[in-house]
Amino acid sequence: MIRSELLAALSRENPGLRMEEIEKIVGTFFDEITARLANGGRVELRGFGAFSTRGRDARTGRNPRTGETVAVPGKKVPYFKPGKEMRAKLNTD
Repeated sequence: MIRSELLAALSRENPGLRMEEIEKIVGTFFDEITARLANGGRVELRGFGAFSTRGRDARTGRNPRTGETVAVPGKKVPYFKPGKEMRAKLNTD
């Protein structure tokens, strides 16, 4: 699902809201998650999962074109851990 499909689904489920309002809600939702993670926080959505960040250590990489070694700095990457309810829905037989 892409953002436009999410907006369309929310629009169908909420006919009383204008598309501009739905776009603002979705934008605020994603902006708040991003801001919290950028500040080193964690976002937990009960029944869905938790977003957090994990650190990657600095390492030595290789330029595939030239074969030259390159220093790759450490960085934070987003991490998602699905909640118990989501895991149960994904693994039903």
